[in-house]
Amino acid sequence: MTGCPALGSAAGRPWKNVRVMSIRSRRTPRAARPVLADNAGRRPTPAGLAAGAAGLRLRAAAGIAGPAVFTAAWVTSSLLQTGHSATQVQLSGLAAPDARYPWIMITGFVALGGCSVAFGSALQEALGGTGRAGPVPRLIQVAGGLTIAVGLLRRDQMLLTGSAGESWHNRAHDVISIFVYLAVVAIPVLLERRLRGDRRFRALRVPLLASAAASAAVLAVFASPAVPSWDAVLQRAAVTLPLAASAALALRLATLPVASTHSEPPEPR
Repeated sequence: MTGCPALGSAAGRPWKNVRVMSIRSRRTPRAARPVLADNAGRRPTPAGLAAGAAGLRLRAAAGIAGPAVFTAAWVTSSLLQTGHSATQVQLSGLAAPDARYPWIMITGFVALGGCSVAFGSALQEALGGTGRAGPVPRLIQVAGGLTIAVGLLRRDQMLLTGSAGESWHNRAHDVISIFVYLAVVAIPVLLERRLRGDRRFRALRVPLLASAAASAAVLAVFASPAVPSWDAVLQRAAVTLPLAASAALALRLATLPVASTHSEPPEPR
């Protein structure tokens, strides 16, 4: 018949067009699939991914270097204090003006704080950026800045004495130290919560929680007048435990394959 569409033409098979369109509509457009891209929307090249991974690993390595330098600083400085046992002087006292070689401990505080800022940046990138990483990487960076302040705002004397005649920087040191202690306990707990479901860091969840619990218990004894002669030892333990867990996380991040450092992490819960 003239004027009628051919039986084999597309116009003669409207049901097939509808079916094809419905199937295509269910497919996720390529542009909507989650892929890594820069600010201009361009997908990174393999060379760009490798360079980005190298920068991330360098910043992650700072999370290992900071605790290592800090620990070496207080161990060395403790052994150099003539007339005092290696466990008698608290960490802040090792940076006081009347301590021997106070610059060693000051360097430890500044190195730990600066490396924490770099490590927080690497962790934020590995967890998907500002919108997905949550507040923990920023909290690590803030704690790093406070650690630098603790080292530079020194105590007046090596050994703890009465509060009469304290300088303003001694008072500021004491106040900032409280927030640092709180961060020492809170950061591992928040990290464990953020890393749930992330297979890259699954093995570190228990050590993070264990370090936070142990540090909180030790700090509770440290803050009490129960065993004042052990305060310096308790303080070292309370600080070292979470630093060790953080360094383990930094080591894991620094040794991830290139594809894993740039993978899409799960949404925070």
